[in-house]
Amino acid sequence: MKSTRIQQGFTLIELMIVVAIIGILAAVALPAYKQYTTKARFSEVIAATGGFKTGVETCAQTGSCLTAGAIAGLVAGAGDIPAAPVANNHVASVAISDTGTITGTATNNNGLGNQTYILVPTLTAGGQVTWTSNTGSCFTATPKIC
Repeated sequence: MKSTRIQQGFTLIELMIVVAIIGILAAVALPAYKQYTTKARFSEVIAATGGFKTGVETCAQTGSCLTAGAIAGLVAGAGDIPAAPVANNHVASVAISDTGTITGTATNNNGLGNQTYILVPTLTAGGQVTWTSNTGSCFTATPKIC
């Protein structure tokens, strides 16, 4: 009668293969994770511009900030425009120009490096505002975070 030997446990080679696979996956996943967390932090800067966008759109529709058919005379904290938000871990500042251009600036920590997010309004017929947001250093950052 032939005796059969029952294998118990893994061989050293099998364990080394598993460790190598885990190392390769970690080498690929960690840089991607860092990029995702940086984008998530910068999304707070983008969200901080929301109140300003609403204020510009409201004053354009009511006509309270129009001069000669263009947006003009806007000041943070006056009329429909909110006051500048308090700086926090990710948002250094949000500012608005008198023509409605909104600039959000990130802090210089937690993977952020003072990147800016700029929104430029264009007034269309009927008092509607369209926004152009393809400028700012967040678009040229490596990797792009907005």
